[in-house]
Amino acid sequence: MSFDEPSIPKGSQPSMVSSNASASIRDPSPVPSSLDTLVSHLVASKRSLSAIEHVWRANEIVTSTRVHLEASVIISARTTFLRAGISTQLHTLGKVHAHSKSVESEGAQEYEEVLRTLDEADKRLRGTLESLKTTMVEHRLKPTSDQRKSLLDFVDEGGVDNLLAAVEASANAAKEAHTELVDTNAGFLNDLGRVKKIVLGSEDQPPQALKKKSIESLNVDATLGSPIPDVLQSMEDRAKDMADNLESLVKHFDLCVTAIKHTEGGGDAAQRLTDDLPAGVAVGEEVAGPPPEPISDQEREEMLDVLAKDADQVEEVMTEIREHLGEMETLLENVTVYMSQLDQEYSNVMTAFRQLEDLETRLHAFIAQSQVFVMRWDDQKAKINERMEELESLGDFYSGYLSAYDNLLVEIGRRQFMEQQTEKVLQDTMRKLETLYEEDSSKREAFKNDYGDFLPVDIWPGLTNPPLHFEIKPVNGIEKVPDISKSVIQRAIRRVEGKA
Repeated sequence: MSFDEPSIPKGSQPSMVSSNASASIRDPSPVPSSLDTLVSHLVASKRSLSAIEHVWRANEIVTSTRVHLEASVIISARTTFLRAGISTQLHTLGKVHAHSKSVESEGAQEYEEVLRTLDEADKRLRGTLESLKTTMVEHRLKPTSDQRKSLLDFVDEGGVDNLLAAVEASANAAKEAHTELVDTNAGFLNDLGRVKKIVLGSEDQPPQALKKKSIESLNVDATLGSPIPDVLQSMEDRAKDMADNLESLVKHFDLCVTAIKHTEGGGDAAQRLTDDLPAGVAVGEEVAGPPPEPISDQEREEMLDVLAKDADQVEEVMTEIREHLGEMETLLENVTVYMSQLDQEYSNVMTAFRQLEDLETRLHAFIAQSQVFVMRWDDQKAKINERMEELESLGDFYSGYLSAYDNLLVEIGRRQFMEQQTEKVLQDTMRKLETLYEEDSSKREAFKNDYGDFLPVDIWPGLTNPPLHFEIKPVNGIEKVPDISKSVIQRAIRRVEGKA
């Protein structure tokens, strides 16, 4: 309220207008002169003094908001401290998980490489075994056998199956260890994700979103911190305006009492109407004091003029007080919502902190899991590599076996050729020996015919012996080389030479 300063007698009060600077002041009303009019102004003024309850409520709101401010500072500090610590721990745990994840990825790559190598070795071995199975042994090599056999029939496949089973067992054990590590990493990551979601929120609902919304509802700029200080300042300004307005209402009431007491017959009415004032209202001493000093008619007219103007503005001042209180109540509700969200945020951070503590108690086991995987994988990898060497050796042996059979056929072809050459030499030799034998026999018979009658028989006992007659035959009785067809031998030669 703003006040005019009329020249009025002692005990009278200045006029009252609305505290809104833009409010216009009404034109002076006709000066009230009747006691009834003054009494009606006094009754209205007395009723307006109930606004003290609004002022008390405003004071309670300011006090409550100040308490909220102190609590918000403490809660925000705790929340910020915990969130910073949790964020640091999450960063560290994220590095631990990343390391374990790299172990998982490297293990998966090595495992896939081992499987690829195993598949290639198994494919080569299976191909060699299939070649052994489809390569039938020439029946002339074993003419007494009733059933033809393949090269595979001369191999114990049980060793191959046992070796492949051992390799598969090691691969499965390695896969199981890797699966355990994958599950452990996934579980640890989920735990980290739950803590992060509480502390950092999600893309759709970050933790600051609700608090930001409540800050916006307070209609203040709180980009640098809590909005409550600005709200508190706004509330204190409103509460001060309300107190100023109440003071103006009290002064108006005092002026009404003064005017009535300066009116004939008004003393008793003033005393009667001011007996039950609202508690806490501090009015002037005019009601219970001695009769006022007489004033001139001009002074009375000026006082009544101010009183009339103020009386017209009582309801406006009351409305302004109620509006201020309503605004403060709304602000208090929003502050309460904001505090609830601060409490919820702190509670969430505490929940994340406890989950983080639980996670850290399992950190040693988590780190140990990756170490256990490395040890188990190294052990199984060594076994797989050892059996891989056996598998490669077995494949080389079977390949050598298949190649040796082809070379056997080539060797048989060579021996056949040597037998044929030997037969030719033997036949030629026998033919020459027979020719010599016949020639010698003929000449011995001619000598006998020419000179036998003249020579005594006992002159040389060997005179009548026939010539030496030779026979060539094997001395060791070994069977001849099997009669393998030339086409079979030629195919074997081409395979050995890499032409088929």
